[in-house]
Amino acid sequence: MTTRSYAKILKISRTIADLEESEDIKANHIAEALQYRKLDGTLLR
Repeated sequence: MTTRSYAKILKISRTIADLEESEDIKANHIAEALQYRKLDGTLLR
């Protein structure tokens, strides 16, 4: 995983956490973000 991919996953995770009104990014937020990136097909780029 590239640094750019990692940063994008963190951004998506932060958005998911915000939607759930969570102050912290939790493991389930990261897992969900990874799923979205995987579905998008950009995880391995």
